[in-house]
Amino acid sequence: MDAAPRRDVLAAQVEAFLEYLAFERRASAHTVAAYRRDLESLAGFLRERSRGEAQLTDIDKLSLRTWMAGEAKRLKSVSLARRLAAVRSFMTFLERRGNLRSNPARQIKVPRLRRPLPMFLSPSAADALMQAPHAATMTPNARGSRDTLALELLYGAGLRVSELASLNLGDVSLSRREIRVVGKGKKERAVPLGSAAARAYEQYLERRGELAHPKSSFLDPQALLVSGRGKRLSVRWIQRFTARYGLSALGRPDLHPHALRHSCATHMLEGGADLRLIQEFLGHESLSTTERYTHLSLDKLLGVYDRSHPLAQRSRAKKAAKSTE
Repeated sequence: MDAAPRRDVLAAQVEAFLEYLAFERRASAHTVAAYRRDLESLAGFLRERSRGEAQLTDIDKLSLRTWMAGEAKRLKSVSLARRLAAVRSFMTFLERRGNLRSNPARQIKVPRLRRPLPMFLSPSAADALMQAPHAATMTPNARGSRDTLALELLYGAGLRVSELASLNLGDVSLSRREIRVVGKGKKERAVPLGSAAARAYEQYLERRGELAHPKSSFLDPQALLVSGRGKRLSVRWIQRFTARYGLSALGRPDLHPHALRHSCATHMLEGGADLRLIQEFLGHESLSTTERYTHLSLDKLLGVYDRSHPLAQRSRAKKAAKSTE
């Protein structure tokens, strides 16, 4: 019987770091999987370069730059930045454990990022989308009530799609008008349940039993949102019906659940909500993440300025006069 292949030192340290992320930092499974891909890419490069086992001493400024240059040929700047962030975090972990004396990843510059502004809906478009589930069926039914509630929570409560999919019946309190949400890093927060979402919740509860499995009568006793077979709705399922209603109500087949979260934040900011309040509401760890919504509002403000301010109107009049000369 062949002996099991021996793991090199770097592979063992990567596994220790990923365990630290999952169990001590409580990072999401998605984050752990992404960091694994990033670090395995580096480890594979180092093994190929050394034609053997990869060691911690193989990681230096030159090797990191060479690896990043190769990755830049096939990855966008956002993915490159994440890969570098993964390596930096990994090497910081090794430093703290005494496995490294210095962190050469700190000497590598992060690729310049040009983040596109997030998609968001106007208030009237958001309202049309909320009406779409029952408009599609003409008469109220269990699926329409479920989908209406899902859209109301994505937009009215600003939930991430993963947070929505993981909600349980016990997480919603009508008496306190709030939702208990477990967000990134397993952090809990209480989100207000708006009046529209509360009505949608009550209407859905009246019909939820109709979604039990037609043969076995199975109905998940915990999940808030369930399919026509009584099972918890998946993230992918929610993404699909959001796009379907986006197409039918707005002509937008590219609509995704996160656009409703962006719309929630943008409309709150335009309504006068404090940026710190929005940060807490959305569960953002850093205020800089929330601040991107100020750019959306500034763009809208500039549009209003160009249409209404006397100086802007005078400038347009001068341009029109010159064009007729």
